[in-house]
Amino acid sequence: MLFRHQLDPQANRMAVARPRDLATFTTHWSKILGDPGVVVRAIIADERLAGTISCFRSDGQDMVGFWIARDYWGRGIATRAMGLLLEQVEARPLHARAARSNPASIRVLERNGFVITGYRMSPANDRFPACEEAVLVLTNPTARHSRS
Repeated sequence: MLFRHQLDPQANRMAVARPRDLATFTTHWSKILGDPGVVVRAIIADERLAGTISCFRSDGQDMVGFWIARDYWGRGIATRAMGLLLEQVEARPLHARAARSNPASIRVLERNGFVITGYRMSPANDRFPACEEAVLVLTNPTARHSRS
């Protein structure tokens, strides 16, 4: 199911991402699930797998990330999932990046207390084309906004 979620062309346009082939996807998730330092949770909605959310180390920073299947967009599910993750993960500061052209993901983060600290050009790699990213940080664990 997660493999199919990340194949969605509209989701990839919004996230400014490239889908992974099955072998690369499987290797990526095996690495994530095998790393005891990664906190990863399934997002369940309507008794179905709606996506994933995680906290992980990257470039020396504690980061958060999420992917929601398009059928679940616009329902507050990602915002709620982020709020629940933030209740479990005590590390601060937490960092996040989202394509500037992806206001929905930026809004999820801001509603949970993340603040945009700037924008940067992110270079292309095998998963992501070059794009301008919003750089966000959460320093205060009680700074969450409305989860609506």
